[in-house]
Amino acid sequence: MSFIDILIQLTHGLFYTILVTAVCSATGLIVGLSLASLRRLNFRFVTPAVDCFTYVFRGVPVLVLLFLVYFGLPGVGVKVPSLVAMALSLGLVASAYLAEVFRGAFNSIDQTEVLAAQAMGMTRLQALAYIELPQILRISVPGMMNEFTTVLKYSPFAYTVGIPEMTKQAMSLTATTLKGIEVYLAVGIMYFIIYRVCLFGVKTISKRFEIPGLGTI
Repeated sequence: MSFIDILIQLTHGLFYTILVTAVCSATGLIVGLSLASLRRLNFRFVTPAVDCFTYVFRGVPVLVLLFLVYFGLPGVGVKVPSLVAMALSLGLVASAYLAEVFRGAFNSIDQTEVLAAQAMGMTRLQALAYIELPQILRISVPGMMNEFTTVLKYSPFAYTVGIPEMTKQAMSLTATTLKGIEVYLAVGIMYFIIYRVCLFGVKTISKRFEIPGLGTI
């Protein structure tokens, strides 16, 4: 089997690699943004709960959490599909880190903007939605890209719960061809290509929506 043949075989798992990365990244983005927004609103009992969530999930290994969800929950009668288990483990760990990224972005916004919005008659929630969120999403692009890259690198854990992504395909190819160096070199190349494509897409979006003059301050 040639190196090109190996690359072709690995593409069979490419869809699942992209799917796992997309689902976990989306979970991390939605949950992380929601947590940071709730913390920003400074509700009395919500802020400690958000802080506890980010503290715990940033300290738990992804693989341990994945096994707890996928292999542990059936013991109490809750069977979780493989992709959902990845979202509840890798996705939630990513959300904890992204919540901190968004918290830092929120802190960079001048509070006088919020006060001005409220003086014009906006509620605190409206000020968050229309004044703060559009700014922090732009400011957070580098941090989000860094975390999405981390999610991509952790996506091979999906093979442990039966998702046939590229690492699973690579293990099968190595067992049948005994060409471990060529197979895993091909896997590394494909992950690098995915990373570069994502980076190009994020840079394009970032340039399109960047805050004018921010880079010159």
